[in-house]
Amino acid sequence: MSSKFFTNRLENTLIHKFEGVITNNQRINCFDAVVGYLRASGYFEVEPLLRKMSKVRILVGINTDKFIADAQQKGMLFSTKPEQTKEEYLNFIKSDIENSDYSKPVEDSMLQFIEDIIDKKIEVRAHPGKKIHAKIYLLYPDNFNEHTLDAAAITGSSNLTGYGLGIGNDRQYEFNVLLHNYDDVSFAKNEFEQLWKEAEGCNILPSDILQTKGETYLAGDVSPYELYLKMLIEYFGESIAYNNENPYELPPDFRKMDYQIDAVNDGYRKMIKYDGFFLSDVVGLGKTVVATMIAKRFLIENGQNNTKILVVYPPAVEKNWKTTFQKFNIDDKTKFVSNGSLDKVLDSENYNYWNVEEYDLVLIDESHKFRNHETGMFKQLQEICKSPRINHGKIEGRKKKVILISATPLNNKPDDIYYQILLFQNPRQSTLDGVSNLTAFFSPKIVE
Repeated sequence: MSSKFFTNRLENTLIHKFEGVITNNQRINCFDAVVGYLRASGYFEVEPLLRKMSKVRILVGINTDKFIADAQQKGMLFSTKPEQTKEEYLNFIKSDIENSDYSKPVEDSMLQFIEDIIDKKIEVRAHPGKKIHAKIYLLYPDNFNEHTLDAAAITGSSNLTGYGLGIGNDRQYEFNVLLHNYDDVSFAKNEFEQLWKEAEGCNILPSDILQTKGETYLAGDVSPYELYLKMLIEYFGESIAYNNENPYELPPDFRKMDYQIDAVNDGYRKMIKYDGFFLSDVVGLGKTVVATMIAKRFLIENGQNNTKILVVYPPAVEKNWKTTFQKFNIDDKTKFVSNGSLDKVLDSENYNYWNVEEYDLVLIDESHKFRNHETGMFKQLQEICKSPRINHGKIEGRKKKVILISATPLNNKPDDIYYQILLFQNPRQSTLDGVSNLTAFFSPKIVE
């Protein structure tokens, strides 16, 4: 039975759907897209399919939350401003260029993306008023009407990125639907035209993209000496850099306590050996400071440019964590999230957080709140902690490091401990000394 729905299983990916529709419908020469993400670094995946198109229009969403927050702080109502919208998207492109893993195809992709905007082969607009979450792709001939047979609309979960297109082996699960019926395609096209009109004035112009290019390494104005230094840094890593930072050096308004230094040394050793540990001093002994010192030591030893940290906390202590990390000067390598908002970290389209695979270290305050493995909150945190590190630094290994912070890790019964341990250990292949099978060890102690 034929279905209009498709996933990315068995190579049935979005990129293959594009190839199939375009190859078998020769009259199609227009491509429109509404997406939350368009990465210059992934453009090469879809660019060959767009060469035969006479019209390509791509509408992207931006993070309007930041503008709304800025307006609220000033006691103003949020209003759309084209210049802000363009600046936000151009900053996103710049960040994408600067932070993408380097390879020749990726660089060629970014240059092609810029060139195609300059040559007006593609039009790109950023919508000023909506944080667009929809993904809509339209393929049709330029004389599209009710008698047109060669037309298609695709909608679902896939963004116009490598992950969304289904490129590579490490892919996300995607679910989409392909529609050919005139009424369906026409409805989607009318929605696109309305959104496109709303974004008028937010066109990414050739002059805009040229200026953005000039602010990145793609400008091509690097001197031979600068290139030589870059080669040394890339080849030898941070071992050639002098680093005078000391994880045990406290800010002026903190007192250095011997028991805290002992806790940092012991906790750090356990974290590296077992991928996680409990920091369970009683209330008032400075667990936040100890955890922050361990995070700083990890950041120094793993490499400043290779480390990203996530702090999970109850809302009541948000200010304490952010202030402490700021005083220790590691807040720029850290994202903060309350324990009830973990979905924001897992949302790949949330610009306020890095992708979940990019974090190297996760600190969980009041970890005993995650002792119930059946809650959605536990499952979200476990997904965050267990997803592999993709950009590890000098500390090898694909597993994230986890610090569980709680004065009462065991509230009622042994399985409180068991399920928290599972945030950094495999239940049947544990690396804990003398307990290779956590499930077998805890089963006799857990009473249903």
